Amino acid sequence: MDLDATGKTSFDHIYTEPDPRAYFAALRGLDYQIPELAKPYFAKLIQEYRQTQGVAVPQVLDIGCSYGINAALLRCDATMDELYTHYTDPAVTGLDRDGLLAVDRAMVRSRDQLEDVRFVGFDASAPALAYAHAAGYLEDTVHADLESGDPTPEQRARLAGTDLVVSTGCVGYVTEATLTRVAEAQDGPLPWMAHFVLRMFPYTGVADALADLGYDTVHVEGTFKQRRFASAEEQAQVLHTIATAGVDPTGLESEGWLYAELHLSRPRGAAPLPV
Repeated sequence: MDLDATGKTSFDHIYTEPDPRAYFAALRGLDYQIPELAKPYFAKLIQEYRQTQGVAVPQVLDIGCSYGINAALLRCDATMDELYTHYTDPAVTGLDRDGLLAVDRAMVRSRDQLEDVRFVGFDASAPALAYAHAAGYLEDTVHADLESGDPTPEQRARLAGTDLVVSTGCVGYVTEATLTRVAEAQDGPLPWMAHFVLRMFPYTGVADALADLGYDTVHVEGTFKQRRFASAEEQAQVLHTIATAGVDPTGLESEGWLYAELHLSRPRGAAPLPV
């Protein structure tokens, strides 16, 4: 596989399919797991936001949501293994898109644990967003590239009312440009944010930009496995990038895995976030 501009393996082809079967087939072999590791943190933040802010139905914006994986895990109280098994099961691999959608809608109806949360997906892939919305993982979608410009009036309307902004691996591909534009699109209080960011991508620029908007950011101690390296070439490039950034990969990336860290941001003066 080719490396992208960041030095990571390019998986562009699996994000533009009409359904997520290629996505899960490709990432299963790499033990991609960061959405499941993020799940309890996001669930706790949703609960804390509801309790402290008095919002009965929080709106969660998932940046770089692809096929709505974070929403699916939370809404259906699922695991990544369950989703891997589901989307690679011979019983569904032979279905057409409509048939798969029918199966997924039934799964959401039978397992939905979060009817009191509104999930909105933000991504550059229109096919991935369309599937996640049609399957019932997401209530709404925002198909946009806010790295290059401000949101349109329609995009701004869909972003408005966001209570929490989350992501699991897109920061580095999107920067403070996107996150500040999301924050500035709000017609009410600034949303809380929780971003799992690969250690190869410095977070200082994002934290500084959010600080200018009135945020305090804390780094949660610990590291989180994202996935195994897809090749020795990818690992070598990432190790070089990490070394250049002054990050020690010993016992982590040096052992064959990409690792992320969690950064939490909340409006200045808000009650301290639980860690």
